[in-house]
Amino acid sequence: MAPATTVRSVRTATMDDVPEMARVLGRAFCEDPLFRWLFPDPHLRMARSVRLSALEAGFGYVPHGRADVFEADEEGRRIVRGAALWTPPGGNAESTATVLRSLPHLAALVGPGRLPEVMGYLAELKASAPEEPHWYLATLGTDPVARGAGVGSALLRAGLAQADSDGVAVYLETMNPSNIGYYERYDFRVVRSVNDPSFPSTYCMLRPAV
Repeated sequence: MAPATTVRSVRTATMDDVPEMARVLGRAFCEDPLFRWLFPDPHLRMARSVRLSALEAGFGYVPHGRADVFEADEEGRRIVRGAALWTPPGGNAESTATVLRSLPHLAALVGPGRLPEVMGYLAELKASAPEEPHWYLATLGTDPVARGAGVGSALLRAGLAQADSDGVAVYLETMNPSNIGYYERYDFRVVRSVNDPSFPSTYCMLRPAV
């Protein structure tokens, strides 16, 4: 059962929010096909999922992109229950400098021997991105205890509203086929599938500019 909530809001994240964002996103994606591929040992997966989420938010999207959190007031305590990480058109959340800074940490998480494989997969995703100006939704996650309470949809609508104001498309990838129908309700459509047996199956989705 979702916790009782009296006040809910979406706001821009700061660096102070990174630990809570990492906790929420780590819990949200621990059993996602991508994280199961990255961290096949189930005993290590949760801790490494949290650390990777902290790396993604703290090095990339909070300082250099757009990061939103869904904050709930639960029995007088303000608690982050969801987070969304975005790159605006022309943004640099995944710049070369950010990637180079992240590499030693990523190697420690996945193992140095797997780093070329992981980087190859990330390069495949980057090559699939549309050339037209777009907002990129890198991550959208809800704490499992708050699923079904509208957390993800509130975060998604906030980003889509910004993209609509800018008059540009929105692009994302999902590795979980059960997510496709959810995003289709927001006018996303699958434009490419990555089916290399070395990587997780990935569905690239685009919502045209409105």
